[in-house]
Amino acid sequence: MRSAFYISDGTAITAEVFGHALLSLFTVEFKHYTEPFVETEQQAQKVLNKISESFKESGLRPLVFYTIVNTDVRKMIAKSVGINYNFLDQFVAPLEKALGVPSMPEKHRTHSIHEKTYDIRIDAVNYALANDDGSNIKDYHEADIILCGVSRSGKTPTSLYLALQYGIKAANYPFTEEDMGDILKLPAALRRFKKKLFGLTIVPERLHSIRSERRPNSRYASMKQCRMELREVENLYRKEKIPFINSTKFSIEEMSAKILAETGLQRRKY
Repeated sequence: MRSAFYISDGTAITAEVFGHALLSLFTVEFKHYTEPFVETEQQAQKVLNKISESFKESGLRPLVFYTIVNTDVRKMIAKSVGINYNFLDQFVAPLEKALGVPSMPEKHRTHSIHEKTYDIRIDAVNYALANDDGSNIKDYHEADIILCGVSRSGKTPTSLYLALQYGIKAANYPFTEEDMGDILKLPAALRRFKKKLFGLTIVPERLHSIRSERRPNSRYASMKQCRMELREVENLYRKEKIPFINSTKFSIEEMSAKILAETGLQRRKY
């Protein structure tokens, strides 16, 4: 199996994102290796050795994606036995020409604690944790969005992703069996914040599978219960005109992007 290396003198997040995006276009399996904070020639040599070992084991030249500011380290990695892709070289020169100013490379700038949105994202994560699963409805006035849905429909991970990646204060509220009654109605705690609500749903089979891993052979996980709860919440979404998406086939990243697109919430990332 061919290997793919993601190398940087910073976090390597940029190399990973670019590299994974490109490789996702191909139906080929790879062994993935991430090498962050390669800041010295000695560290670079160790990475070169790993790349060479991978080539010897598989007989296939590894793909090497890298974003390195240090000139000496960058030149070393460029000489690896792999097939090398320097993302900075591909884009910096054309951008310098278009903007009319030279670039000023600096290590750790992209994902640094000094970025102006860092504190915003940390505050948002703390908010998401404190307002998870309907545990603290008194702070809903601070929320940018309130995700709602049945248990295990993806509310918590999506809330945390929106907070960590985009600095969005996302609370979430679970509709439980106790809320259902004869007909599910919008709880008073949510009605005054109706414009902030966004619903999640999921197909019954997938919900049954997820719940069965947590509480096997329980009423909570039964197909009948899953179908009933989902039917009630989807009827509520339609009745109250609450926007919602089905999370079944989407990753957290995709769900978050769809939510942002539909709500127009501002990304606090850069």
